[in-house]
Amino acid sequence: MHNATWEPSPWNAGTPVTGYVWHADGPLAAVLLTHGFGEHAGRYVERYHRLIPALVGAGFTVYAYDQRGHGRSEGRRAVVDTAQLEEDHLRVRETLRAQPLPLYAFGHSLGGLVTAASVARDPRGLAGVILSSPALLIGEDQPQWLKALAPMLAKLAPAAPVTDLGEGVLSRLAEEEAAYRSDPLIYQGRVPALTGASMLRLSGELWAKYPRWTLPTLVVHGTADRVTDVNGSKRFIQLISATDKTLQLVEGGYHELLNDEPRAEVLALILGWLRKRSQRTG
Repeated sequence: MHNATWEPSPWNAGTPVTGYVWHADGPLAAVLLTHGFGEHAGRYVERYHRLIPALVGAGFTVYAYDQRGHGRSEGRRAVVDTAQLEEDHLRVRETLRAQPLPLYAFGHSLGGLVTAASVARDPRGLAGVILSSPALLIGEDQPQWLKALAPMLAKLAPAAPVTDLGEGVLSRLAEEEAAYRSDPLIYQGRVPALTGASMLRLSGELWAKYPRWTLPTLVVHGTADRVTDVNGSKRFIQLISATDKTLQLVEGGYHELLNDEPRAEVLALILGWLRKRSQRTG
């Protein structure tokens, strides 16, 4: 059913973004995939240990979209308000309520924050959540005066480059870093002021909502992640009320675990988690 390049079918996500779907034969469930800052959904076909083909092969139809300002979606490159990204995610989920399969939400990095915000606001229609290196705790190492100035800078100069994510922080595998740097659809610059300030605001607002979280949840995070704070994942798992919750810490793991040395083990963990719960709910 898929050609060698795993071209997706176009999908109307119900909001002005470019959406994609990869259909599984006789699917057990569906997965809504939300990518991270600067990247795009198609990256999860060839990179991330071919996560999308692996999911489809395991019986999961995958829906994904390029977030505003990313990939093939419209908007100034990477200059986004996470409140708008949260609204997009909620609208996308509303569109997917028409499909009959159990639906799981997968979010990586910024996509993890957006997914968490969407689920914390309205968990209806989801069977479970997977967060990969989620950006749940922002600005812990920043001085208070700088955080206080962030909203003003975001308003006056939303595209101003502020935070440098650095090089060599995504993976310990040189070929994966090289693939990232050579991808023309990936934004390579610093985090813009609006994006950073809105992430800071949204991440702070969500902590009061997490104790009401009851959905089955898997969080995977590397202990050597220098892009997102592993302590955010630890705090999140402690706060949520779900009885079915797992935090898998990968010792020495970098930010993109599915592009890092333990990628086979992380992929097996994700697929196994989904299979077990899909059989339970299906």
